[in-house]
Amino acid sequence: NLASSTYANYRYTYDHFCSDGFGKRKVTELRYSDVLNFYLSLIDKGIKVKSVESLHCVLHPAFDMAVRDDIIRKNPTDGVMAELKKNLGMKTGVRHALTIPQQRAFMEYIATHPIYFHWWPIFTIFLGTGCRIGEILGLRWEDIDYEKRIISINHNLTYYPVGEDRASENHISTPKTEAGMRTIPMLDTVKDAFEMIWEEQKENGWTDAEIDGMTGFVFCNRYGNIMNAQSVNRAIKRISSAYNATEEVEAKKEHREPVLLPDFSAHSLRQTFCTRLCERETNLKIIQSIMGHKDIQTTMDIYAEATEEKKQETFEHLAATMDVF
Repeated sequence: NLASSTYANYRYTYDHFCSDGFGKRKVTELRYSDVLNFYLSLIDKGIKVKSVESLHCVLHPAFDMAVRDDIIRKNPTDGVMAELKKNLGMKTGVRHALTIPQQRAFMEYIATHPIYFHWWPIFTIFLGTGCRIGEILGLRWEDIDYEKRIISINHNLTYYPVGEDRASENHISTPKTEAGMRTIPMLDTVKDAFEMIWEEQKENGWTDAEIDGMTGFVFCNRYGNIMNAQSVNRAIKRISSAYNATEEVEAKKEHREPVLLPDFSAHSLRQTFCTRLCERETNLKIIQSIMGHKDIQTTMDIYAEATEEKKQETFEHLAATMDVF
């Protein structure tokens, strides 16, 4: 039941990191410590934890099947990732969002920059919808309803290696869960951003790209091709680096602390939208619906982090206005 992109990634991860060595060992001989040491050996070779997690997503259910078939009594991969992260001193939890000053600085810099200004519409849509990058890049004009002021999220764009030569291709897939199928209300600034893109394409020509039978995509590059996630994330890094260099000089001139941007990705913009939403909305089910979270716990984790700063502000206000005795 895996999405084709997920299957391709799992297949590559297993073949690349596991099949020739650890994958040849007998299931009945493997213990918890063997799996942990294998994962740690991958980390020592410079493999990122995210890649090890992908491999774990393949191995864990395989061992579960062995347990159900009475080949082994216990799954030796149970709890290994938690132990690995503990050994590495990694904290699990939500990714941090941009602060309001950082968000404002990022968008104002883009809006007024002579080179980067053309990125303003897409980043406005990121920060105004909270969509995943594949959902945004896969948007078609027919998914946008100006009259009802809603955006329909019913598919996403994926880019993954296929075939023996591992050449990457664009494909369309449905959201992983039913929660991913949703409509999002359209903010005024988001509507403005879509209209800017429409006018630009009307003048320069519409993209004729077709992916799995779908056409009429909103986002394309200057060559008329569909934009991909890597180019968006590379743009974020270029813009952030240029902004930070300028901001450090300006702050020094003005004798103030600089407002610097952290190292972040397009997913951080989704996190930022969710944080701003949590700061203004208390109904977790509404937030979950807009974000397309399958698990309410994901929403609750972000809500807890987003409201922590607001809690401090509330108590600072109370300290100035409320008497205990």
